[in-house]
Amino acid sequence: MRKRLACLLLAILSAAMCFAAAPKREFRGAWIQAVNHQFEGIPAADLKAELSRQLDSLAACGINAILFQVRVEADALYKSDIEPWSAFLTGVQGQAPDEDWDPLQFMIDECHSRCMELHAWINPFRAKTASTTQFSSDHQMKVHPERIIKYGDLALFDPALQENRDYICSVAADIVSRYDIDGFHIDDYFYPYPDGSLKFKDDASFRKDPRGFKNRDDWRRDNVNLFVEQLYNTVKELKPWVKFGISPFGIYRNRSDQYPEGSETTGLENYSGLYADVLYWIEKDWMDYCIPQTYWNTGTKAADYAILARWWSAHNGGCLMYLGQDVERTVTGKDPSHPESNQQRHKLNLERILPGLQGNCFWPAKSVVDNPSDYRTVLAHEYHQTPALQPIAGNAPANTPNKVRKLMPVQTSDGPVLFWTAPKSKKELDRAIQYVVYRFENGEKIDIDDPAHIVGMTRRTFLNLPYRDGTTQYIYVVTALNRIQRESVPVKCKVML
Repeated sequence: MRKRLACLLLAILSAAMCFAAAPKREFRGAWIQAVNHQFEGIPAADLKAELSRQLDSLAACGINAILFQVRVEADALYKSDIEPWSAFLTGVQGQAPDEDWDPLQFMIDECHSRCMELHAWINPFRAKTASTTQFSSDHQMKVHPERIIKYGDLALFDPALQENRDYICSVAADIVSRYDIDGFHIDDYFYPYPDGSLKFKDDASFRKDPRGFKNRDDWRRDNVNLFVEQLYNTVKELKPWVKFGISPFGIYRNRSDQYPEGSETTGLENYSGLYADVLYWIEKDWMDYCIPQTYWNTGTKAADYAILARWWSAHNGGCLMYLGQDVERTVTGKDPSHPESNQQRHKLNLERILPGLQGNCFWPAKSVVDNPSDYRTVLAHEYHQTPALQPIAGNAPANTPNKVRKLMPVQTSDGPVLFWTAPKSKKELDRAIQYVVYRFENGEKIDIDDPAHIVGMTRRTFLNLPYRDGTTQYIYVVTALNRIQRESVPVKCKVML
């Protein structure tokens, strides 16, 4: 019976997918990672050119947020007085780039110039990857080895130690306070992914400070809970507009007699495998957004994408919920309703019609750029044809910018240009940092909820207009966005083009 119901639901969803229109607000993110060594040892000038090329390609297919990895293993892909330069950038830990540049600042500037958000992404607890054998003198493996636990070829900060939680939050505070980032992001590594019979040797920490817990699993979950709460508060106390997000493993808990609310899956769990109680964090409002890594295809026995998409949609708890999409895995699967096609359209349509989901994040960004099986082309020409503003978290500050002033068209030597003046503001959260420009036919109803009318998004206070013969009248509308992307009252003017 359960299998028949699942098939029926899938058929209903497939039938509804053709009506999944692009919304005005949708998170369209992509992870740009360093851990795959794609930056390692590349001259700074060449790396800048490569990152710019990737951003051009991603912006052109509608990506509106970049999650850029700036800390792989207690190191830095930015100028830091706390942690050493990353070997994943220069090839040698502690060695600075070959010219005076800051990759994080570069990415902020490049993303903002394209009206994309930049979220700084760190791995919080990993101190050593499997390939690293040499450490600089100021790395935590050298400075505080007693705070770190080795696990096979990996090494991790012991989450039980308050000094470790404080240290990681100090790194976060340094990034948030010094850089104009839009978001702060952590990935799915809390306690290590189980590796056969290997044991995570935290016996001494448990004996020293059990905090009243008798069950070590509950104690480990509480260690992570304490960290997530502290990190969230660290970010928000410094800059309440910076969005805090986490991308946990794709399965929270499997359905069982002990937990009948779990998903119909049988894979590794966040709750018992990584000691990450994601739904508790959502309940406590410790995240602005969540991106479960639902990297499997629909039809995968242990972890079915369609099942997980519905489960996370139903359990978003008011948190902004986006789905992690594995590009390379997706193009190897067959669409359950159209086996001649891969699963890209199936997955993106499913995300759009489920009410508890507000977007996607693509892994890795480089695969989108490389366009396997026309993945990027489909995004550009089918799913992201219209621009999208960012979704707004339910607990976000209510500040809204004032409307733009002195909106007018001006004839210049470069053709007609629409100019306006930034609205006045007294507080940072009221300040306009970006603008949306809409165009309507003369006499057409002004509807700024329809993204098809968006003809430009810019951080400047002008937009070049397309000139025809000067005989056709259009109505242009401009709104201001603040840091949270709350939108001002629209202002309109007539333009002859």
